[in-house]
Formats: sequence, structure tokens, C-alpha cells
Amino acid sequence: MNLAELIAAASERLTPVERRIAAVVLEDPTWLAFGTVSDLATEVDTSRPSIVRFARKLGFEGFADMREHAQRGVTAKLSRPSQRIRHQEGSLGRAGAELTESIRHLFDGLDGPQLAALGDPLARAQQVWILSGETSLAAAHAMFSGLTMVRPNVHLISEHSSGRDLGGAAPGDAAIVFDFPRYRRHALTAATALGELGVELVAITDGPLSPYAALTQNWFALDVPAMGPFDSSVPRVAMAEVLVAYVATQLKDEAQVRIDRTEALWTATDTFLAEEN
Repeated sequence: MNLAELIAAASERLTPVERRIAAVVLEDPTWLAFGTVSDLATEVDTSRPSIVRFARKLGFEGFADMREHAQRGVTAKLSRPSQRIRHQEGSLGRAGAELTESIRHLFDGLDGPQLAALGDPLARAQQVWILSGETSLAAAHAMFSGLTMVRPNVHLISEHSSGRDLGGAAPGDAAIVFDFPRYRRHALTAATALGELGVELVAITDGPLSPYAALTQNWFALDVPAMGPFDSSVPRVAMAEVLVAYVATQLKDEAQVRIDRTEALWTATDTFLAEEN
């Protein structure tokens, strides 16, 4: 298990101080991978014994054992491009292997009940509102493009117009948000506001310490590896496509009628270049 998964497994047993430690090492893994127990204690404003107790609660023998575990995966897990570009080895083979593993983790984690919990709100809602942080825009656009093909009343919310656009949200609607560290203020604010309006929220994020995990029980922890100095968009887009496919299967006849109508309009308006024989 990676560090985020170990923290998730122990989340309910973590004290407030230990949750602060977890937040620091998840936000910036260099404190754990390249620092000392004193460095981390100073950053969190706690004691060295607290760091050791945190390590043992995650199942490690002590700080050194936890640091060794972090060092094995930290190169591709650094949370900021400025840090990654300093520490990464630049191996495309390694990046490809971690990307493949993240996709496997996605499908392994989406059992029947979990997929239904995420997808059913998007199928039955009167309206669907899509939110994202900047680095997740590819997933948000994939979700918007796919959902609009299979159901009506889907809205992609941009940062500059969210206050105006969300005025039509109401109970019976659903929202889906894609957001990861470093979380975007506008996405979290909009998701919080929608929840207060009675909108059912689905969150695709990074784990139990995400602020979205406090807003909804319908969240999924997605493993997003680095591709060079930046987070890969591939797992997020794959997640969007899986959810669109699920919604299409749930709506069935309605989705088919909508797709056929769209295809007819494309033909009538000569949307695509003619195929060569």
C-alpha cells in the first residue's frame, strides 16, 4: 500500500495532531522522504515522539521505516511541479508503469456498489453540475461531453461564472467535482454551496483527508501519478469515461433516443467531413 492508502486505513484512529502530520506529508512528501524526524516535527509544530507514534499507527516500526517507504515512491508523488522537476529522474518507463498501475487501481476499486453510489446520482438527477480544479479540466470536459450525449440538463461550471450559473441549482440535482491537491478554492466553495442547497454531491479526489470527503459520503480516491513535473490527466479522464458509460447503461432507451437525435442533427447540419470510400 502507498502512504495515502495507509493513512486512509488508519484515518479513524488518528488524533488531531496525527491528522496534521498526515496532511503535511501528503501535501509535500519531501518532508518525510528527505527530512529528519526533527524537521517534520518542527514543520507540524509537534514533538518527535508524536511523529514516531504516527509512524507506528500506520504500521511502521518507526520513523526511519516510514521514511524509507516514502522514498521509494516519492519521485513521482511530489505534489508540486517545482519540486518534482528538481527531484525526478525523468524515466518515462517508470512513469508509464505507475500510470498503468493507477488505471488498474481505478478498476479494482470500482466494485458494483461503489460504482452505483457514484453513478446513480448522475443518472437520476434533474440537473447535473460539473466542477473541477484547473488540473482536472480534461476530466470535467470529458464528463460534460459524454453526459450531454446521453442525458439533458448537464452544466459545466467555470470559475469566472460559477456564482451566476449555479443560481439554478436545487434539491433533486447532482453535482460531480474533480479536484486534487492543491485544491482549488472556487471548486470547494461551489461544492459546499451546492451541498447547502440540497444538491447530491459526488467527489473524485485523493483520499479521506480531502476536504470533499467531509462534504459527501460518495467520494472516490483516485491514484494520480506524475507525468514529468505534472499530474497525469489520464486516470481522471478514465474515471469520467467510466461514469459516463455507467450512466448510459442506466438510462438505456432514453440515452439511445438522445444519441440518435444528436446524430440526426449532425447529419442535417453537415457537421463532419464526408468519409472517403
